[in-house]
Amino acid sequence: MFDIGFSEFFIIGIVALIVLGPERLPRVARTAGHLLGRLQRYVSDVKADISKEMQLEELRKLQSQVEQQVREVERQANEATGSVAKEVDGLSDQMRAAMAEQEKYAAIEQAETAAQNAEPAPAAVPAPEPVSGQLSLDIPPPEAKPVSSDKT
Repeated sequence: MFDIGFSEFFIIGIVALIVLGPERLPRVARTAGHLLGRLQRYVSDVKADISKEMQLEELRKLQSQVEQQVREVERQANEATGSVAKEVDGLSDQMRAAMAEQEKYAAIEQAETAAQNAEPAPAAVPAPEPVSGQLSLDIPPPEAKPVSSDKT
């Protein structure tokens, strides 16, 4: 605490013995010892309080750092969730477009298949021209049969 060696204590003791005398010196030494002990306890208590306060301050700093890291992780998780949701929405839009395109192509294919399977309509037979000197009869051309698409 103080930089006092044995020689300094010896000189202080001799001066105290001369000034106080041999009757009062033991009582003064005992009182000084008690006061010195109280002073040491007080200093150690103050040191302990300061140490506790420093530890509490460090814990508060650590707590704020952990809370900041938690907020950062939460923000990153929210960003990742948002980007995944956007990708999923984009993919679902692409899937809907692809399904609509597929349905369109399926409808076209069905129409082409139905057209290929349909019977061709008979060509109209021209009416014969009257030969000179013969009677002409107006005979209507044969009727075309309706095309049915109900083939199973």
